[in-house]
Amino acid sequence: MLKKINRISRNKEFDRVFKTGQSFYGRVLGIKAAKNDLAESRFGILINTKVSKKAVVRNRIRRQIRAIIRLQLDKLPTGLDIVIIVFPLILDKEYTEIGQIIDSGFKSLGLYKKR
Repeated sequence: MLKKINRISRNKEFDRVFKTGQSFYGRVLGIKAAKNDLAESRFGILINTKVSKKAVVRNRIRRQIRAIIRLQLDKLPTGLDIVIIVFPLILDKEYTEIGQIIDSGFKSLGLYKKR
């Protein structure tokens, strides 16, 4: 579970990320990232009912993505708003595959800290 400080909750915050953020889109999910000028990075996950009509399935996917993000949180710099958009093809993927896709999306956007 992500801490409340690491979550995007308001519609206007989502809209700002969509308007100003850089994006990565694959067949399984899309990632939008924008700077937020805060001390923490925040995340939002969008899962439409087109992915599944069942809330149980959508919530399971949401929990898996939050767990993946929580493990990646120390590698990401602070001051970012990141929105993950989920597409229906995610239903065919396992947890590790979803993690690899998110990892490659973060790499392609250049979100990882420079060492």
